[in-house]
Amino acid sequence: MWAQRFLRRSARQLKTFSRQISARIVNETNIEVLEEIDSRPLTFPGVWLRDNCLCEDCFHGSSKSRKLDWDNFDTRIRPAALEANELTKEVKVKWSDRHESSFSLEWLRARSFQEERQEEYLREFYRPATRHWSGAEFQEIARHFSYEEVMAQDDVLMQWLQALAVYGVALLRNAPLDEGVVRRLAERVGFIRRTTYGEEFVVQAKPGAQNFAYLSLPLPLHTDLPYYEYKPSVNILHCVVQTDSPGGSNMLVDGFHVADILRRDHPEDFERLCRVVVDWNDIGSEDGREFHNIWRAPVICLDAEGRYTRVNHSVPQRDSHFNVPLAEVLPWYESYARFVRLAIADSHAFKTRPGDVLTFNNIRLLHGRTGYDDSAESPRYIVGAYLDWDIIYSRLRVLKRRLGAGALKGGCQ
Repeated sequence: MWAQRFLRRSARQLKTFSRQISARIVNETNIEVLEEIDSRPLTFPGVWLRDNCLCEDCFHGSSKSRKLDWDNFDTRIRPAALEANELTKEVKVKWSDRHESSFSLEWLRARSFQEERQEEYLREFYRPATRHWSGAEFQEIARHFSYEEVMAQDDVLMQWLQALAVYGVALLRNAPLDEGVVRRLAERVGFIRRTTYGEEFVVQAKPGAQNFAYLSLPLPLHTDLPYYEYKPSVNILHCVVQTDSPGGSNMLVDGFHVADILRRDHPEDFERLCRVVVDWNDIGSEDGREFHNIWRAPVICLDAEGRYTRVNHSVPQRDSHFNVPLAEVLPWYESYARFVRLAIADSHAFKTRPGDVLTFNNIRLLHGRTGYDDSAESPRYIVGAYLDWDIIYSRLRVLKRRLGAGALKGGCQ
């Protein structure tokens, strides 16, 4: 687990003060640093080290920003001489341009070009590795936290955000029954993401509703606001009043898990849903302001390395414009139908109670709601808001750096 690895790494760092270090120039361009004879050498490109010089002329300390003059930067720079200081555990470099740099062993080790170290950094600090799950595993993966503890204790705040990053869902219990909960929770992390529908929004049956969610009819599985280029990342839903009728249950499914099934069992459908661009739209008005939002994107979105970045799905908010070749239309519908059927079959339903705050990854999980009877005697009142992953990841990194590995407990490392 990340915590144990971090502690072992810290212990090793303490031991380095009794180790010998050496440095040498390799192939005229690289620098190799060796902590002791039997350890693996750390090799660094000279051009990268010169670019990352930490002296006052090259680096602005208070803003932690590079200020090197790249208009005149020489990519053919070479290390001319090295000095490994045993006492300070630093490597000093004299360059071919007569500049001098100094790098601590700790700084170099944290930025090692060794593949396993880079993978560890990307997996555990940059963005925690996700774990995809089936509906049958929901009770196993769903983490529960006390709202008051999240608000008062930084270690619990970190555990909640880590669970959200890994599993895409977490539930907070025993929140006060007032409309300010979602704002206070969002501001505990950073700030609310504003959308067409404002900052906080209320999910309840409304006459003349401008959004399908504001009906008491069954709400099909979907992701919110697929018609935004930069879609709100995390949904916060605070149950203030829950209907006594049999309906009103939340439905959740891991869209990345459904994509995994398609990739494994139906590769042609997977490829098509990753490739064919769909028009998503939303037309209406809110608080007297008209809007017409459109964004074009596939159902399954991948990054340059083939990893999922987001899933888009909303039957009500898929535009009637479908700007694809005629021959693509029927095959796409067949692939999309398979995706929807798989998602419905794998969804997990449960009913929140007053004081519950359901938080989930809106660019990964599909969510819906069973229909319910709306009446004055049996109302349903949910207050919602959004957070963005950029804000969450930033807060999580700050907490990890400040609190250390020991604060991450409960199996979300």
